[in-house]
Amino acid sequence: MIRILGRANSFNVRKVLWTCGELGLDFTREDWGRGFRPTTDAEFRSVNPIGLVPAVIDGEVVLRESNTIVRYLASKYAPGSPLYPTDLVARARAEQWMDWANYETSISLRGAFLGGMLNEPPWNHPWFVERGRAQIAKEVGQLEEHLQATGPYVTGETFTVGDIPVGLVVNRWFHLNFERPRYPAVEAYYEALSRRAPYRAHVRNGLP
Repeated sequence: MIRILGRANSFNVRKVLWTCGELGLDFTREDWGRGFRPTTDAEFRSVNPIGLVPAVIDGEVVLRESNTIVRYLASKYAPGSPLYPTDLVARARAEQWMDWANYETSISLRGAFLGGMLNEPPWNHPWFVERGRAQIAKEVGQLEEHLQATGPYVTGETFTVGDIPVGLVVNRWFHLNFERPRYPAVEAYYEALSRRAPYRAHVRNGLP
């Protein structure tokens, strides 16, 4: 059985939980990270020397980095599935949205969420908060334009691994505590994702 190391309210752990739900995989999850057992413990570092959640143990395979874990699970347990396209162009179009979520929005959400909502230093500096809010609004606006052209999912009609990191970003967007622009296509996307039971269980479950 797959072991997932990481707290259930972690942004990145929830990607893995959602993926397991989509694939119907059995797993056990152990609480590590903020508010639970520290990832500085030798036991955790022996699994993931980087010291961040999630880490996944699947038999003899040990993995870190949430997007990598999502791709691994989809490749192993649903080979040839539309979830992770085999066509290289279709795959790249899904993966580019995984990268967008991780590298673009993660920076802006530090100011808008970590600073603006959780009041965590150094991100709670007013400059960081203001810049983070402006930037995440711009980035979700980019998603809005894309979904208007492609919808209902980020690669078109089919749900793929590209939607998993983006779905976490969108859920957090709707929890941010500032006057957000209205993006109808993103709202429709949020509702489309919410019709998936694993998304409701692990993402749109009241947590930002």
